[in-house]
Amino acid sequence: MRFASAAAATALLAGACSGSDSGSEAVAPPLSAQQEIGASEGRLNIVTWAGYAEDGTTDKTVDWVTPFTRATGCQVRSKVADTSDSMVALMKTGQYDGVSASGDASLRLIYGGDVAPVNTGLLSNYPDIAPYLKNQPYNSVNDQMYGAPHGYGANVLMYRTDKMPQKPTSWSVVWDKNSPAANHVTAYDSPIYIADAALYLKAHRPDLKIQDVYELDEKQFNAAVDLLKQQRPNINQYWHSYIDELQSFKSADNYAGTAWEVTANLAKDEGVPVDTTIPTEGATGWSDTWMISSKAQNPNCMYKWMNWITTPRVQSQVGQWFGQAPANPKACRYTASGFCATYHVGDAEFYKRIAFWKTPVADCGDDRGTTCVDYSRWAQAWTEIKG
Repeated sequence: MRFASAAAATALLAGACSGSDSGSEAVAPPLSAQQEIGASEGRLNIVTWAGYAEDGTTDKTVDWVTPFTRATGCQVRSKVADTSDSMVALMKTGQYDGVSASGDASLRLIYGGDVAPVNTGLLSNYPDIAPYLKNQPYNSVNDQMYGAPHGYGANVLMYRTDKMPQKPTSWSVVWDKNSPAANHVTAYDSPIYIADAALYLKAHRPDLKIQDVYELDEKQFNAAVDLLKQQRPNINQYWHSYIDELQSFKSADNYAGTAWEVTANLAKDEGVPVDTTIPTEGATGWSDTWMISSKAQNPNCMYKWMNWITTPRVQSQVGQWFGQAPANPKACRYTASGFCATYHVGDAEFYKRIAFWKTPVADCGDDRGTTCVDYSRWAQAWTEIKG
């Protein structure tokens, strides 16, 4: 895997949102959206989260890429990235036609000119996408969409039920030094994890007056960083790849930590005694959007892919394999009984309860003005936290 260092991430943000340090408003480059979908170019190069472009290699019964190629003639080459920083770095090379970007990458890609506006009129399933996923701060600018919503989910607390027989109700199991999981805790290896600390403080330190865990002023940010430094001795693993976390839970090296539902699904399939929960403090989460490169060499195939991946049947396949709510609620016609209820598909109120990733910028979005800590500082602090 290819990863962006904290220093590289800082440079990436500076290039993408150059106005963040000075307090000036970032401006998206004047790029045009495609007006029609032409003939297939015969190939498609995409950057994806693991599990988003399955071709039968991982599991021969899990394959929505091969049918896409048969239907369109677009041969798919996917590059799996384990962090949003890695996705931004890969897209900047200009070698890829599109990306399944999360909210902590998408604004950097938009303001950096790395992705183009999307003509939603060319997206055949766009009318069926859940309305609350459209025109969000992480996938649009001035009501111009920059992609096709894909799916969303929470960063859940996963724990080994044999080591922690009582279901945890609080994220304190990963923060308290006297936790039964102490020294066996996992955490996602990304600067955006600072938001998880802020989420915990929002509930337990009301004096900090944290409203948005991605809009932290100096006092709030320093409190989150201090909490992460206090947590550091309890951390047994910072994970990039969910496969690494899976292995650590299988071997019982780790007992609890933030995880994606796909990790728990795979662990349970292999007989590992794990379960997941969203504690009382809530959870951070991801809402992903397929975005097209402004330098796409195969734009027609990318639009065809966005149309394919948002069809109800394929949405059901991706959602059930990865463990996420499909963006298209019509996927529920094809999912197993109970799946859509479990993942709150189409549930706008559940969506509002999750603190979805977004790029931290200097503008706090309220009367504090431009006093919030931007992503470049988050990246620097993350290096210091890990030591």
